[in-house]
Amino acid sequence: MAAGRPQAQNHPPENGFAQLDLPPPRLLQHVDGSVLPSLGGFGRHQKQLVVLTWIPALFIGFSQFSDYFLLAQPNGTCLQRLSNESNVTVEFPAVTGTDLTVNITGEGYDDGSGVLCACEERRLELQTGLSQNVVTKWNLVCDSAWKVHIAKFSLLVGSIFGYLVMGVMADWFGRQPVLILSVLFMLVFGLSVAFSVNVTMFSTLRFFEGFCLAGLALSLYVLRVELCLPGWRFSMTMVASFLMVGGQLLMPGVAALCRNWPNRDDWQVLQIVIISPFVLMLPYVWIFPESLRWLLTTQHYRRSKAMMLRIARKNQVDMTSEPSGVFSELEQELHKKPQRACIVKMMSTRNLWKNIVVLCVNSLTGYGIHHCFARSMMDPEAQPTALCHTDYYTMAGIAVATCLALCPMVGLMGRRGGLLTFMIITALASLLQLGLLNLIGKYSLRHDTVLRDSLNRKCSVAFSIIGMFSSHAVSTLSIFFCAEITPTVIRGGGLGLVLASAGFGMLTAPIMELHNQKGYFLHHVIFACCTLLCIICLLLLPEPRGQPLPETLADGETFTRRTLLHPGEQHLLLAKSDRDYSRVHDTPLHLSATGSATVAAATALAAVPASYSLATGGEVIGNHAIANGV
Repeated sequence: MAAGRPQAQNHPPENGFAQLDLPPPRLLQHVDGSVLPSLGGFGRHQKQLVVLTWIPALFIGFSQFSDYFLLAQPNGTCLQRLSNESNVTVEFPAVTGTDLTVNITGEGYDDGSGVLCACEERRLELQTGLSQNVVTKWNLVCDSAWKVHIAKFSLLVGSIFGYLVMGVMADWFGRQPVLILSVLFMLVFGLSVAFSVNVTMFSTLRFFEGFCLAGLALSLYVLRVELCLPGWRFSMTMVASFLMVGGQLLMPGVAALCRNWPNRDDWQVLQIVIISPFVLMLPYVWIFPESLRWLLTTQHYRRSKAMMLRIARKNQVDMTSEPSGVFSELEQELHKKPQRACIVKMMSTRNLWKNIVVLCVNSLTGYGIHHCFARSMMDPEAQPTALCHTDYYTMAGIAVATCLALCPMVGLMGRRGGLLTFMIITALASLLQLGLLNLIGKYSLRHDTVLRDSLNRKCSVAFSIIGMFSSHAVSTLSIFFCAEITPTVIRGGGLGLVLASAGFGMLTAPIMELHNQKGYFLHHVIFACCTLLCIICLLLLPEPRGQPLPETLADGETFTRRTLLHPGEQHLLLAKSDRDYSRVHDTPLHLSATGSATVAAATALAAVPASYSLATGGEVIGNHAIANGV
């Protein structure tokens, strides 16, 4: 019977289904493989637009790190009257509550008892470059200190909602409308923040500022990825990351330039300075076009035709004799109506939604545990005031080092390998910091307490720097990973989910500050456990390096992890054995027991249609359906 099989089926189908003759693939659905190469590839037009997406990255960096200066906690100078009528100045952190006690010793007061310092009797001084900010303007200390945390929440919560809403709008209405609306409202709400009359107005306007900032960052990120061919995507994205880190590095200098501005508060001038550069993006209404990839995927073929002619003209490509056949196929599709998709359709897939959920957990864990490492790096004996310049520049330097390390690491190991490596480093740093330091103090140096504390502190700082480095890499790479594996029709919504998860991770920092760092150790333990879970889940992700971007949900569903075995080896494992069993005879007892079952099976197979036999991995030979080798 094996000799009678047709030669077309050398190997059975891998999943038990017969291979069908499908029509040739459409050229318009392969933007990276057919459309863009016919228009000049990554030519002059695409490079100019990518540069335009880089410029706002510096301004976005200013806005994202403005909280460190607008809402910095000041130091307070308290004047106490002692028994000998002498004045003693005592400095204390103004971030704590009214029950703050300051211990002073020396001439005139030598009993070592605490002195209660009233909140009304002190002078607030900033250490971050400004002479006045929101906290000192409205005296947000002691009983009103919780309002500062609400103001920090407002920008992050607004960003989370902005990522979710603007991502869906980018898939439904296009990338360009979201970009333009975000710029316009960013100018309106951002400049309005500078003229707030109380902290409630400030927090409300900051919410909408974060909402618009999220739409701006998301639309630029999606446009940048969709403009590039596979070989250029990561490098072009990393340039934008460097510019955002550059905004973080330049922010203290900008704050210093806004100090002691005449006829205006320092924080108001700083807010106007970091928002005003977005005016340069107003000409994007006419300069920046819609994404060609999104137009083709959603069947906006008439707009796509004009866009393709414009791109070919700027790239100096002669379209009179177009051999690829893209334009001829486009002419045949002009009558079709546009079709859009929403991120909700992701739930009907089997693989795509799992990949996006894994990346959401990765970004949440990366940003959440980043705060744990940053808190451990700071000196616990120092005053819990605003982040000083040393810590601020240390964090910015770690971000720069992360971007520098990501480029060769991803180029060598790929997206999945690099993400897995950095997640393993993050898990090791957190576990060693949580467990090794206690073991050192318990068994090695139980008698020398000074050396033990010093060693614990140095190891904690070292592990914190390593953890901040790797966790920042995990967060950055998870966002880029999502942009590559999410189909074009829902790329905005998928990327919005991952960015919103990252926002939730960043939200843990002000939450811990609001609770005065209570539960900090448990917070670190939970995120350390999440890193171990992420390591296991990362093995399920595909490798998108060098692969074209998926355009439709079907493309994203088939974009799965490659198996370890070569396809040829899989077919050899799944192929039926060709051994000769003609000399093996059944016993008479076995024949009598199975004879009736064989006759019944043959009768049942005679009634099975040929189509069902093919669907179950069988064949049709002559007029007989062969199923499961029977």
